[in-house]
Amino acid sequence: MSEPVSLGPVTVLDLHFQTAGTVAAFLVRTPEGPVLVETGPESLFGTLETAVNAQGFALEDIRHVFVTHIHLDHSGAAWRLARHGARIYVHPIGAPHLADPGKLLGSARRIYQENMERLWGHLEPIPQEQITPLEDGQVVRFGGLALQAIHTPGHAIHHITYRLEDGLFTGDVGGIRLGQGTVIPPCPAPDINLEAWADSIVRMRAAAPTTIYPTHFGIKGDAMAHFDSLEENIHRIAGWVREQLVAGGTEEGVVPRFQAFMHDLLAGHGLSEPAIQDYETADPAFMSVYGLARYWRKREPGAFPA
Repeated sequence: MSEPVSLGPVTVLDLHFQTAGTVAAFLVRTPEGPVLVETGPESLFGTLETAVNAQGFALEDIRHVFVTHIHLDHSGAAWRLARHGARIYVHPIGAPHLADPGKLLGSARRIYQENMERLWGHLEPIPQEQITPLEDGQVVRFGGLALQAIHTPGHAIHHITYRLEDGLFTGDVGGIRLGQGTVIPPCPAPDINLEAWADSIVRMRAAAPTTIYPTHFGIKGDAMAHFDSLEENIHRIAGWVREQLVAGGTEEGVVPRFQAFMHDLLAGHGLSEPAIQDYETADPAFMSVYGLARYWRKREPGAFPA
C-alpha cells in the first residue's frame, strides 16, 4: 500500500537522496503562505526547488523555514533559502552554527572527506538577523495554523520536534522508518544520549499525535505504534553495540558486524534487499557504531577493554 504524499496542509517533498523515499522536506500551506519544514542538503537544492515549483510556489514565496536540527540532511540548504528571503527557525544551540558554519563544516569534512560535496554540497553563513532561535514550547502562528517547538534531545542536543495540530515533525529523534518498515534510531556522534532520548519519546507521546512526519520518511498514521517500535529498537541496537565493546571490539571492527546485525534485523521484519539498502543509505552503519560507542565509553568509563 502506497503512503499518502499529502495530509491536510502538509505535503511531502521527496528530495531523492541517492534514491527515492529517504529524505523529505515538508511544505505546509498556511493562510500566510507556504512554510517549509526541513530543507535537505544543499546538494539537492535544485530538486527542492523543482518540488516546490510543482506545488505551485516559487522559492521566494517561502518566508519561513523550520529545521529540526542542524545536521546537513536536515538544514544544509537553509542558507540558500535565506538568500531567497526566508527566516530560519532552529534550536538555540544550533543557531550559532548556522550563522558561522565553520565548525559544522569542518566536522562533516572529517567524516565524509572526498564525498563531502557530492553528498552535502556547500555551506555558507546565514545572517543572524534571519535566524530565530526557538525556546521549548514556543509557538509561531500563521493565521489559524501554529507550529510549536518541543525540545527533544537524544539524537542531537540541538533537536526540535514541531507540533502542527495533531501531527509531529519528528526529524531524527522520532527514528527512521522507510515505507512500512520498522523504526530505526539514527545514532551519529557526538550527541547520542539514550536517557535524553527516552525522555524525548515521553514528550512526543505526551503531545498525543495521531500523525507523525519523519524526515526519513513520509507520513505515518500510527504514531504510538511507531514510538513502540523506536523504543524497542533503541534498546536492542544500543545493547548490541555495548556487548561488542565489552567483548573487546573496536569501532572499526564492529562496523561490518553491525551491518550484518542490521541486515538480519530488517530482514526479520520482512524487508527486501533493496529496502534494506535504502535504510543503509538513510542511516549508514558506521555512523551509529561510532556514535553509540562514544556514548557507552563516556557513560561507563573503564568498563571496556582498552
